[in-house]
Amino acid sequence: MARRYSIYDVFTSRKLSGNPLAVVFDGDGLESREMQAIAREMNLSETVFVQPATHAAHAARLRIFTPGKELPFAGHPTVGAAIALAERNHGSATDELDLVCVLEEEVGPIRCAVRLRRNEAGFAEFDLPRTPVRIDLPLDRQQIADALSVKSTEIGFENHVASIWSAGVPFLMIPLRNLAAVETVQFDPGLWEKAAPFVEGGLVSAYIYCRGGVHHQAKFHARMFSPDMGIAEDPATGSAVAGLSGAIRHFDALPDGHHPLLVEQGVEMGRPSLIHLHIDVKEGRISRARIGGQAVKVAEGSLDV
Repeated sequence: MARRYSIYDVFTSRKLSGNPLAVVFDGDGLESREMQAIAREMNLSETVFVQPATHAAHAARLRIFTPGKELPFAGHPTVGAAIALAERNHGSATDELDLVCVLEEEVGPIRCAVRLRRNEAGFAEFDLPRTPVRIDLPLDRQQIADALSVKSTEIGFENHVASIWSAGVPFLMIPLRNLAAVETVQFDPGLWEKAAPFVEGGLVSAYIYCRGGVHHQAKFHARMFSPDMGIAEDPATGSAVAGLSGAIRHFDALPDGHHPLLVEQGVEMGRPSLIHLHIDVKEGRISRARIGGQAVKVAEGSLDV
């Protein structure tokens, strides 16, 4: 059976930048093992399979796979699939389109807003499916430093310390003191297995961040490594930024109000990505947070499987 697919570069407006995503539109009828095999064949950070929604009012059901495992939720597949579906269903009908849809993922229903403009990359943002929570487990600072090939004294800045956060997918957030330290990271998967705990059934992934960035508007600069997902390094990780929102609110003690932030990632890979993060704080807690970005189609075809 021929199954239609497109490849989008996500969290960017420029082709051959950002984080590539395969969107398989005809995902119905595929078994989990078949979807995993296709994701390995695509060999991108994620491949998303579009299936009919279980609720009539929802746009679609999504199954998300890395080359190594299925994920209950991920940011760049959510943004990319929302834009891909909007362009497929409405893109040629109007010069301007704003719509709201609900996508079903394993983590639960996710509300998305999509904006399409002629001759511009589409933009989508989604509400976090879960409020980020901190997972308290013992961490060895020296082992973490060894796995990143940095000095232990480079871990941490201001109030920020290494900690585990999850808004659907857990990440070990590792603050480094400056951009130079992040740029010099050499990730060692073998040493990471000794340093990182198992969380929710898998080896937790590394999300390294510092303040500032190469882009003049970036508030944070980040890199992500995940041996458990089969990802050597990821150009953009929305699910990690979802967890990072909890660390930012906690360590920066964000006051009540609205906080727009821009996170850059993928710079060291030559695939710069810009992830828009909005955090609303009320009574000292995150009342709402959302993540957004652009995406542009770079290829399309069919799978004969």
